[in-house]
Amino acid sequence: MTISTLSKRKTSARARRLAGTERPMWMGRPSPAVQALKAIVLTAACVLVILPFVAVISTSLSDEETVRQAGGFVLWTTEPTFAAYQQIFSGGVVTRSVLVSTGVTLVGTLISIVTTVALAYGLARPKTLGAKPLLMTVLFTLLFAPGLIPSYLMVKELGLIDSYWALILPVCVNAFNVIVVRSFFMDIPQELIDSARIDGASEFTILNKIILPLSRAVIAVVSLFYAVGYWNAFFNAVLYLNDNSKWPLQLVLRTFVVQGQTYQQSLDGSIPPPQAALQMAILVVSIVPILIVYPFLQKHFAKGMLTGAVKG
Repeated sequence: MTISTLSKRKTSARARRLAGTERPMWMGRPSPAVQALKAIVLTAACVLVILPFVAVISTSLSDEETVRQAGGFVLWTTEPTFAAYQQIFSGGVVTRSVLVSTGVTLVGTLISIVTTVALAYGLARPKTLGAKPLLMTVLFTLLFAPGLIPSYLMVKELGLIDSYWALILPVCVNAFNVIVVRSFFMDIPQELIDSARIDGASEFTILNKIILPLSRAVIAVVSLFYAVGYWNAFFNAVLYLNDNSKWPLQLVLRTFVVQGQTYQQSLDGSIPPPQAALQMAILVVSIVPILIVYPFLQKHFAKGMLTGAVKG
């Protein structure tokens, strides 16, 4: 093979690479052995992720004898029973805590979305009075948290101790979510807003009729962030709620599952379900709402987060 032939082959390979018809080595099709290894690794990862959920659900559906034979956690129950769920939803502390968490999540998410959208819209408009100082204030709170003691003293001075509002108002506006929504609003063409303003639309009409319909993706994502935050929050309840009857579900979950306290409540003198089944049933109840809501909002994640985070 002559030098001129090698040179021609290199030149043609370079030309194909530049034309996009030939992939680099690291982007080429993997060999069957590599594909098999990838399949094994991904399968093992899926099993490691799914297996704990299966064990939790199976244990919550098991009776005393099955749990005793399995030594605590049941991987697969052969005779499922809903006694544990019947027990925790019989009007006791878990039922009350589910209602508290549901109410706090719904009301808190609504308040958070309204305040976040209003603040982000004001910061996104270039001629808003005091927009820059207010934006600097938002960024300052993003970098420097107020701290535990100042937050507690503020809530106490406002008279929110032992109030459900103590679980909502201190965290109703998240600076990161405001920045994301503001960036999304700034990507909307200014010509749309100018044309609406020429037609006589007010700021509220522009926000309601133009901005919000175009921002469903980012609003859905931020709503999920707020909802998950309110549903999973328990630390504010530890700080601000002295009345046990107002505990949210996550604090009840912490008490009975993490701290291992015994759930005592019998139904009509019947044999109570095992404590492990009750604890796992409470755990399932705490994660199911998020698992139900997430698939409906997952499609908005790519557009809502990436588009809103480009400008920062």
